[in-house]
Amino acid sequence: MSRSPAVVPLAAGSASAPTAVHDVALLDLDGVVYVGPDAVPGVPAALATARAAGMRLGYVTNNAARTPEEVAAHLTELGVPAAPGDVITSSQAAATVVAERWGGRARVLPVGGPGVAAALRAAGLTVVDRAEDTPDAVVQGYGREVGWAQLAEAVVAVRAGARHVATNTDATIPSPRGPLPGNGAMVGVVAGVTGQAPLVTGKPDPAMHAECVRRTGAHTPLVVGDRLDTDIEGARRAGAASLLVLTGVTDPATLLAAGPLQRPDLLAHDCGGLLAPHPAVVPDTGRWRCGRWWAGPVEAGLVLGGGAGEPAAGPADDGLDGLRALCVAHWAGSPQDGGLPVVSPDGGPAADALRRWGLLGD
Repeated sequence: MSRSPAVVPLAAGSASAPTAVHDVALLDLDGVVYVGPDAVPGVPAALATARAAGMRLGYVTNNAARTPEEVAAHLTELGVPAAPGDVITSSQAAATVVAERWGGRARVLPVGGPGVAAALRAAGLTVVDRAEDTPDAVVQGYGREVGWAQLAEAVVAVRAGARHVATNTDATIPSPRGPLPGNGAMVGVVAGVTGQAPLVTGKPDPAMHAECVRRTGAHTPLVVGDRLDTDIEGARRAGAASLLVLTGVTDPATLLAAGPLQRPDLLAHDCGGLLAPHPAVVPDTGRWRCGRWWAGPVEAGLVLGGGAGEPAAGPADDGLDGLRALCVAHWAGSPQDGGLPVVSPDGGPAADALRRWGLLGD
């Protein structure tokens, strides 16, 4: 999907539900379909409805800990039927990169969950256990069991000449207890001790989304994710449209402060956003309007107004129209920069909304 630089992300919305516009949804998993072991409430039903409407589903995850077979089985248990071929993991992407760069017989030291070594073996690579086995590369992915011993082995191997390959550098993973350390935190240990920056193969590198597009034969894919720096940037770099959901790590303040590569095309609370039209954000005498809400620049930053008592226009407000207006107003005035602006309310409904989104200053 090509974009004109003059088009502000989120502004166009979608006059029809994404299921009627996009043939395939490429869904992230952690923070989108499930959080920890449990499905995000309402998501299995929403995905079933999307599938019944003719949309095909693919799953693209930076979590390298499990095999596609394990991921597909977990999804099916949660009421989201999936086959291993529907899933592409960052371990598979890393294995492909290693095979292309060092040959199909390359020796690789895996660091992470079982999914890392399984993907390497499936690609025909030679998996080794120790730095003394002279690996060509160290492939590091997420795994709950990763500890000092594995990290130390990786450090020794990299210092001896092995290339450090990271499946992803997500600093955190979502959980029912809040954000927890992700693969990026552990990758930082190896990189910090060795002084060598890793080669990163997962999102936002477009290879993972491109592989899913090839597998599904998608013509108009929509990337659905909860992270700006992987899902949304990965979609933009792959030339695909994107839908940000707020069930994972991104909150309204982080979205508002997003830089140019990390601004989504659509916004929803959760995957139910696949099933309904999305309102446009339109210019309105020096400011931007979305439904009952408007936002515009003031000397100190931005102002948000509207809400109750304003005339309705477009799809019913899902509680995010004011945030859409704020984002477009900020991004239109800062096309090349991110950063969180100061936002002031015009009226009680705006103050309540800003407080709910964590955007109302003291």
